Amino acid sequence: MLASDPAGAWKTALEAQMRTLVPRPNLALRDACREVIDQLLEVNALYRLRAVQGVLGLRKKYGDTRLEAACRKAVAVGDPSYRTVKGILVAGTETDAEDATQSGPSRAGR
Repeated sequence: MLASDPAGAWKTALEAQMRTLVPRPNLALRDACREVIDQLLEVNALYRLRAVQGVLGLRKKYGDTRLEAACRKAVAVGDPSYRTVKGILVAGTETDAEDATQSGPSRAGR
């Protein structure tokens, strides 16, 4: 491709951006977070790169443990999206499902 080719220049710029936007293996993502990201990138990956960036950015504010729990919950309810993961974290409900599972049998006997 020639550098003056607009399509070639666009493709080169896009490839450079994807190298910086796509999660790298050294990020040490846990299973649920990796699953959310894999599902986001499964269809229309180019359009969902910002959502992947957003999920990865939540690590800074909420930490790895809470993000992993929120991703696990989002996958469990069948909506692994940035909006869902962030909503779970903002509401602080990432551990509710685990608490209900652990205390579920004791409440059933009441």
